[in-house]
Parts: sequence; C-alpha cells; structure tokens
Amino acid sequence: MIELRGLSKSFGSKQVLDGIDLTLAEGESLVVIGGSGTGKSVLLRCILGLETPDAGQIMWRGAPLAKQRDAFMQGFGMLFQNAALFDSLPIWRNVAFRLLRRMPKGQARDVAVAKLARVGLGPEVADLYPAALSGGMRKRAGLARAIADDPRVIFFDEPTTGLDPIRAAAINALIREIVDETGATAITITHDMTSVRAIGDRVALLDRGRIRWQGTVAEMDAAPDQYLQDFIAGRARLSYAGG
Repeated sequence: MIELRGLSKSFGSKQVLDGIDLTLAEGESLVVIGGSGTGKSVLLRCILGLETPDAGQIMWRGAPLAKQRDAFMQGFGMLFQNAALFDSLPIWRNVAFRLLRRMPKGQARDVAVAKLARVGLGPEVADLYPAALSGGMRKRAGLARAIADDPRVIFFDEPTTGLDPIRAAAINALIREIVDETGATAITITHDMTSVRAIGDRVALLDRGRIRWQGTVAEMDAAPDQYLQDFIAGRARLSYAGG
C-alpha cells in the first residue's frame, strides 16, 4: 500500500530523516515509535505532502505518490493529536466537513450521526460545539471525522495524548476495532506503549532519523536491541551511544 524508499529530510543543519526505508502492506496497522525529536511527525507530514522530502521516494500502490496525490488525498482519514476540531462548527459539521462538499446537507448530517454512534457518541452530541465536550469526547469526535468518508488509509497522531488511562484504553480499543472492521491501512505515531500493543500489527522504532528496529508486536519484547528495550520499559539514560 505505502512504501518509503531512502526518505530524507533536513531542516537547516539538522538531519531529521536519514534514508528511511519502510513498507506498509494493505490492511496492516503500523505503529511508529521513538523519542521526542526523532522524526515521527515529520515522517507523517512527508507522506501527507505537508513537507517535501530532500531525497527518496514515497510510493503508493506501486507508483510514486507525488503523481497520484489527488487520488490519495481523497481516500485517507486523519486523527490529529488534539482532535483539531473547528471550534466554530457544531460537531456534526466537523465530522461531515469533507462530506458536505459532495452531498446534500441532510445526507451528510445522517452520515455524521452514524459515525458518531460508531465511536460511542449519541445524536444529542451532534449539535453541540467542541467546547462543550470533554477531552475524551473530542477525541472520539475526531475519530468519527477520520472515518467519515470510509478511508482506505488512516493516520493517527498520538491518539491518546492528554487522556487518562481509562479513556486512552477506550480510544485504543476503538481504533483497533475500526481498523479490523474496515480493513483500512493504518499508521499510528505514538510514544505510548499501551497504544502500541493495542493498535499495532507491526512496530518501527525511529532513532536519529533512521529505522533502528522493526518487527511485529509479538517480536518486540524479545528483540535484542537495548535501546528498544529501554524505550519499552521507560528506562532513562543520560546518554546513549548505540549498540
């Protein structure tokens, strides 16, 4: 579905991505982990076209993504880190934001209400504004918007940030259910190991702009890479020399 070949990106003298090679199969849920500043969000932004790589290629279904950008953008969904709802729009309009460009208002509202129901929010939420919702409800509304157009590729940027453990577990379970039900291909950016285990089929660890380790979630705990094991366990080190 998606393949990255030698992807590199710098900002000034800082090399953020340094020759990333990564393949994502159709229907697979990939979780990208790594410390702050390791390039996780930049990787996502390059795929979405928000940043232009300095080198390398991004392939989609075997052809350069740059040549199919319009088609790709029509078939993806995105859950932003802080939900990124439009404060001035009621929830149903947030969810139906893309739908309103191609279907009547009443039909778009019906779809939005159905998607809200799918993430556990009742029809009474539809006409509320984001300020009236709790953090967990806003995240659910953001998830409803991400799946509103039945995308084939969904991106999740730190989906549980700012949520307590119970609400975070609920969001993780919802994401896993939706990915399984729809067969969508998913890329999740997170540092939350609970999310990794709940959402992922495969894990890629970014370190200093490169893929340091990748494998299945089942293989992760037994992997010999010490940095990966430190990351999983949350063991802090003042410095890390590799190895």
